[in-house]
Amino acid sequence: MTTLAEPVVHVLDRADAPAVVDAVVAGLSPRSRYLRFHAPVPRLPAALRATLVDVDGSRHAALVAEVAGAGPIGLAQVFRAGSGAADVAVAVVDAWQRRGVGRLLLTALAAHAEEIGYTELHGSVLPENEAMQRLARRVLPWARPWFDGETVQFVAQLGPAAWTVTHEDLLADLTR
Repeated sequence: MTTLAEPVVHVLDRADAPAVVDAVVAGLSPRSRYLRFHAPVPRLPAALRATLVDVDGSRHAALVAEVAGAGPIGLAQVFRAGSGAADVAVAVVDAWQRRGVGRLLLTALAAHAEEIGYTELHGSVLPENEAMQRLARRVLPWARPWFDGETVQFVAQLGPAAWTVTHEDLLADLTR
């Protein structure tokens, strides 16, 4: 009986970013690409690819999950969205979905984002992407989700602010 190797997560550097982005996107089905990019994406447009591979470690930081012999199986990224805030995106190749890779990546990404100075993560998830919504609730249970009419948005504080309970938090819990 063979056992599968465990995924290893590490910071993605600029030199490896093109190959990793290409490998992860190639491992996504049309449905997974739609859920990740919020639109049908048969092939990654050059401008979008250029954005995804432009990793500098602060304004745009990324983590990759890899398995020996399988290569990159997942990618989590933060993109500066404002003072202390970052947009977050996670993609796991179809063959490795629902095996804990997304949780591993999002957990590591939240810690890494805090280490590099972010205090808040923002996410936007299509309503039909229930798996990503569950993942966000599991990894970031203090996040405040809301439906903006098109997508489920969430904001999660990082660092000490994550453990401060506000009136907004209490009201949001009461109205759920």
